Amino acid sequence: MEIQNPFVNGHERNRISLFVDGENAYYAQRSLGWFFDPRKLLDYFTHGSTIGDAFWYASQKMPPDAREQRFYGYLNHAGYTVRVKSIKYFRDEASGELTRKANLDLELAIDLFTTSSQYDTAVLVTGDGDFERAVELLRSYGKRVIVASTQDTVARELRNAVGKHFLDLATIRQHIE
Repeated sequence: MEIQNPFVNGHERNRISLFVDGENAYYAQRSLGWFFDPRKLLDYFTHGSTIGDAFWYASQKMPPDAREQRFYGYLNHAGYTVRVKSIKYFRDEASGELTRKANLDLELAIDLFTTSSQYDTAVLVTGDGDFERAVELLRSYGKRVIVASTQDTVARELRNAVGKHFLDLATIRQHIE
């Protein structure tokens, strides 16, 4: 089946970079009830375009889990640069609750801006509202920004920042599952 990507076809300058917030993408997929193939996702967004870069931001247990390591190897083979941060655990003093954290938002934002000369369109696979300001700034620089997530997991602020350039992953299931 021919891929029809309404966001990238028909533009004369069409260099695309993909930025996948791995943790956020995982929760979006759980919300959908199915999982996408990272290679198919990359192919969908870069079909008929020039790929600038593709990044996948992921947390990692310490010591690294063999299954995670195989997945990161697959991502590298599929064309992604994988940025990994070790999970840190924090105990809430009052409740005693253990919280895990491996926030890669800063790394993603840095890559968005330091590689901006390599793309005309940035595709963010995330629903995290923390990226609202980065999206607004990139758009003010003349960059096209697409957010791909789900209706249930995208923050209102992020959705508003991209306007019509939001793509619900459910609508492209046949291309990326």
